[in-house]
Amino acid sequence: MRRYLPLITTLLLAACASPSVPPVAGSTKPTTSPVKETPSNPPCKCSEPEKKAPITAQYQPAVWTELPTWPAEGLLAGWPAWLQSCKSLNKKLEWQASCQAAEALAPRSDGQVQQYFEQQFQLYRIVASDGAERGLITGYYEPLIQGSRKASDKARYPVYGVPDDLLTIDLGELLPELKGQRVRGRLEGRKVVPYFTREDLEAGKGKLTGKELAWVDDAIELFFLQIQGSGRIRLDDGSLLRIGYADQNGHPYKSIGRWLIDKGELTLENASMQGIQAWARAHPHRLAELLNVNPSYVFFKPLAKAEGGPIGAMGQPLTDGFSIAIDPRYTPLGSPVFLSTNWPNSSRTLNRLMYAQDTGGAIRGPVRADVFWGYGAEAGSLAGKMRQQGAMWLLWPKTAAAPGSRSDDNKTAATKASASGS
Repeated sequence: MRRYLPLITTLLLAACASPSVPPVAGSTKPTTSPVKETPSNPPCKCSEPEKKAPITAQYQPAVWTELPTWPAEGLLAGWPAWLQSCKSLNKKLEWQASCQAAEALAPRSDGQVQQYFEQQFQLYRIVASDGAERGLITGYYEPLIQGSRKASDKARYPVYGVPDDLLTIDLGELLPELKGQRVRGRLEGRKVVPYFTREDLEAGKGKLTGKELAWVDDAIELFFLQIQGSGRIRLDDGSLLRIGYADQNGHPYKSIGRWLIDKGELTLENASMQGIQAWARAHPHRLAELLNVNPSYVFFKPLAKAEGGPIGAMGQPLTDGFSIAIDPRYTPLGSPVFLSTNWPNSSRTLNRLMYAQDTGGAIRGPVRADVFWGYGAEAGSLAGKMRQQGAMWLLWPKTAAAPGSRSDDNKTAATKASASGS
């Protein structure tokens, strides 16, 4: 990709200098032409609409007795997930003391785990700057779908690896102030233009021939596999092929559930994963119309291990029921987070110490989490029904500077999550 950098630099600088230059990949701004001011075309005197301040996070010091339930349920059961976080966190100075203490501890009860966290961490409630103390809590899982290494009448839908014509451009290599920001696109002559949308790719555009990893039996299940970002394919010989997120076409994720609600096809209560799948199977003639609402498209890579949890944004395997995806601009990757919510589609409380080990393109906001429920149909049922409200408390090392005064590591992670769209 580096051989394109001089060209890309020129295009980016030109785009910043003149509004008449076509937008670079990933931009949603339309192409416009400079307007010459004349007496018949005076400068607009209209006042601009007031801009709302961006939502940020506030970290309010709290005590353990303020939690809805403490000790939380399953403290000992979730301990292995914390050790997974420490495999990455122990490289950072502020986490080393608490992770070394964890690695030296072999707890046998919830009480021992409780004592460890109370000794090592200060509790902070995460609150949005607009005052919101509760936010959306959803779920995700690792799907299992049926497929084959070869196309057939049954296995008709290809699962693609990364196409050769997809450019992933790290803007930080061009301008230091854009460190961590990425765009995706393709070359059209000497111009970098947005990469193909889902509809374009389904129509045969893009260099996808030869990039097929497998073919699967169900188009709507493949769509949800792309949303989850990883999964397993049961091949026709009985073996399992595990695949994970490799890249994305650069277009933002758009909810097909919201589209069905807006069209009056489903109610909010019925717009779960299961409800959307049922609608798709009842309206096969409208399946392409539905899926193309979301221009985002995910490309996969084969993973070596067919067993164990999928790999999260930290590079560590996720733990069923204890790993969450978060917005790393507000919740540091790897950190313990006390989550107070309800079980999927239920009034039964779920108060659990979770671990922020993953990110996702749809996970946006200070009080926002996506619970990883595991693998297979039962996990899929929980994930598909989960759309609850919840509150979050951050556990932060007592020896570290207060949250909010951290390095740029989380900003970089947030940018990568946004770029992935997963």
